Amino acid sequence: MTTTQQYFLGVDGGGTGCRARIEDESGAVLGQGLSGPATTRLGIEEAWASISRAFNAALDESGLGPDEISRTHVGIGLAGIGRIGAIEALRAIPHPFASVDFVSDGMGACLGAHSGREGAIVIAGTGSIGLGFAEGRNLRVGGYGFPISDEGSGADLGLKAVQLALRANDGRIEKTVLLTEVMQRFQGDPMEAVAWMDRSSATDYAALAPMVMRHADHGDSAGRRIVQSAAEHIDTLVRTLFDQGAPRVTLLGGLSTPLEAWLAPDVRRRLKPADGDAVSGGIILARKSIGALPA
Repeated sequence: MTTTQQYFLGVDGGGTGCRARIEDESGAVLGQGLSGPATTRLGIEEAWASISRAFNAALDESGLGPDEISRTHVGIGLAGIGRIGAIEALRAIPHPFASVDFVSDGMGACLGAHSGREGAIVIAGTGSIGLGFAEGRNLRVGGYGFPISDEGSGADLGLKAVQLALRANDGRIEKTVLLTEVMQRFQGDPMEAVAWMDRSSATDYAALAPMVMRHADHGDSAGRRIVQSAAEHIDTLVRTLFDQGAPRVTLLGGLSTPLEAWLAPDVRRRLKPADGDAVSGGIILARKSIGALPA
């Protein structure tokens, strides 16, 4: 091994956890690491601490020493990178690497999904967003946060289920098995639902999504109505990205697999499987910093 050997470390820092992986120039994996949530919403120091735990675990597994670490280029996809002042604060943090570059966690996933080529992704998870890049332009559709946006997301499914359950409880619409089960979560008392609403986050609403999907798949009329509407929103995100010039679009996120069967046939035909994950995207970002993308 020559002393000019470079190494590439990719990090995917999200709201539920952080993953890191280090590779050599040939793409061989040398080490991997995991840690807890990494998002600027928790504060820059906490986000960097989580990132550091993940990449230090990867470095420990790799066995690389200080000399090799000084020849390691790092690409980090981080949730909440768009917050005012975040990227400047992150770039000011001292580190032992040859270089460190940052993008949003979504853009990291997009780089990984398309091996660094132009393209876009639609994420359908707790939230939803369409993003990518094409012809030198960044693309973005939706994803402005729940409840004002994030249509077709897990949080949106949960919200719609609670709304319909309350209407059914009032007698405004027919009670279905799904809507009855939702109200059972609140002991059949709308005021319990109100109290829950006052303290609930998007994640709490999204926790209802698997129940909605299960009942929809079993033919529950309210569940089908909710899921069909969500699928139509995802269809629109995908079509809009193609309209904006994306040459390829991939569907990602925890709801991507269960929702795919509900998407319009033209959308399903046009979706492309992901080449790699968001950590791969971080490695691609690191390789781009020195023009070392693999063929």
